[in-house]
Amino acid sequence: QVHLVESGGGLVQAGGSLRLSCAVSGSIFSINHMGWYRQAPGKQRELVANLGSGGSTTYADSVKGRFTISRDNARNTVYLQMNSLKPEDTAVYYCNVGYYSPNYYDQWGQGTQVTVSS
Repeated sequence: QVHLVESGGGLVQAGGSLRLSCAVSGSIFSINHMGWYRQAPGKQRELVANLGSGGSTTYADSVKGRFTISRDNARNTVYLQMNSLKPEDTAVYYCNVGYYSPNYYDQWGQGTQVTVSS
């Protein structure tokens, strides 16, 4: 019943920008954390950015100063604004949300491809 729908991926040149969105649909009581992970070919999935339950933000060192995570509470949507993109940012990006419904669940989006050309 609860689904995470991602959008905003695509092809962009180095130095460009993209904005990813992840909307939580269905009946939920409350959201704990919302974050973004990515997985490049031949590499393990890694944390990109996270919004904690208290509003704190965490970023991977490789994206600090370039990426910004934000949240629209009214629409249960998390965003990832990606600026100054580099070819090494190329990966499938996955939304991750922890929520209560009323028990606790941790759920992943389907993934969206981000490709940065040099």
